[in-house]
Amino acid sequence: MNTAPIVSKVWSFCTTLRDDGVGYGDYLEQLTYLIFLKMADEYAKPPYSRDIDIPPEYTWQSLKTKRGAALEAHYIKLLRALGSRKGMLGQIFTKAQNKVQDPAKLYRLIDMVDSTAWAMMGADIKGDIYEGLLERNAEDTKSGAGQYFTPRALIRAMVECVRPEPGKTIADPACGTGGFFLAAYDFITNPDHYQLDKAQKAFLKHDTFHGNEIVANTRRLSLMNMFLHNIGEIDGEGAVSPNDALVAASGQTYDYVLANPPFGKKSSMSFTNDEGGQETDELTYNRQDFWATTANKQLNFVQHIRTMLKTTGRAAVVVPDNVLFEGGAGETIRRKLLDNTDLHTILRLPTGIFYAHGVKANVIFFDNREASPNPWTKQVWYYDYRTNIHHTLKKKPMRFEDLADFVACYKPGNRNVRTLTWDAKSNPEGRWRSFFYDELIARDKTSLDVFWLRDKSLTDLDNLPEPDDLAEEIIENLEGGLNSFREVLAGLNKAG
Repeated sequence: MNTAPIVSKVWSFCTTLRDDGVGYGDYLEQLTYLIFLKMADEYAKPPYSRDIDIPPEYTWQSLKTKRGAALEAHYIKLLRALGSRKGMLGQIFTKAQNKVQDPAKLYRLIDMVDSTAWAMMGADIKGDIYEGLLERNAEDTKSGAGQYFTPRALIRAMVECVRPEPGKTIADPACGTGGFFLAAYDFITNPDHYQLDKAQKAFLKHDTFHGNEIVANTRRLSLMNMFLHNIGEIDGEGAVSPNDALVAASGQTYDYVLANPPFGKKSSMSFTNDEGGQETDELTYNRQDFWATTANKQLNFVQHIRTMLKTTGRAAVVVPDNVLFEGGAGETIRRKLLDNTDLHTILRLPTGIFYAHGVKANVIFFDNREASPNPWTKQVWYYDYRTNIHHTLKKKPMRFEDLADFVACYKPGNRNVRTLTWDAKSNPEGRWRSFFYDELIARDKTSLDVFWLRDKSLTDLDNLPEPDDLAEEIIENLEGGLNSFREVLAGLNKAG
């Protein structure tokens, strides 16, 4: 079944609501409430006959019987009431608000959702529809939703490298809309990879995934996205916690951590000062299980993810460039990472692939290990997919095929048989190269910010990017510089 027409139909109604000030994110939020209620209604009937714990006065049918102001008032009461319920139901409706102020348009939206039998639809179809909506929402750069949406091509490549196995646990301490969970689910359920028995299917549905997401609306979208992909039960508990993952150790260790923690160097919190004004202060996490105390959010996530892993656990994490070169706590953490884990692979990513502009990021792959007097990392393999690479979100988005060579070099089936494709004489443009522990530990501040390819745009005018690509890259660099300037200015204001 082609899901594109359904996505187009569902999304087209958003243009009507935008005239009333309902943005893409608000529209998707209302759709989530209504689709969940409609599915609850379907599951309450034969052949399912499930008890979803929805009071009779707040069922799907109660919405269909009302019009005008009565519908709007009832919808507001319904959202508030369902947010106080337990389990998945209460988690979906936490802090729910009505953003559709026109009762006539609210009724039309209800009618549109009512016209589809969601429970009967295959999980792959429902999931594709919702993923399509999430991606469209992420494209709305003004809403900021893109920061919670990692490019699916990148996620798939990371999962292909890690190759999660059935019967093992997978965590993401900043799971956004659940992209890593869904890619791992698709990988494990692919019959070309595994033939799952009944027990493995049950474990995958109920016990495999564990996430955190502190933004209520994003967590709601994640829970719904997972549920529509057949992860969890409509009358069960959600797999995503609202707690800040960095506050304390998770209390459980996992086989895999796949994550793209939120961009931005500093963690901060707002508070009311003695004069009643609002101030912001840097937030540090004083944890005994951390190697260093820092307000750098990304460095804290790297430390936390290491604590989340079993001694045989494996991680793939998206990090910005500053994690690879920042001094102070950054140097301490990199040394500890090289010594206490097997940090075996770093993928350098190009700009133009994230919805947040100006981001220069990488993926670090490391395996946890037991305590040892000798460093576990022997050799770090780099794949430079940044130098002389140009992508844009709309005209030239990154595809999985663009990362296929990296996946092949990674050797997911057996990393011990990796071979070097870089040679100064025969293949100077090779993107795959390794550096030994002693080379890296001797670098200034133990910097892992390594490049070796020549940037052709600096010396060869015939190899400049297309004008549109160049303009977008300039904009990204300016916005990235502006964000850095804001951080410096905030620090100066605080010091003053």
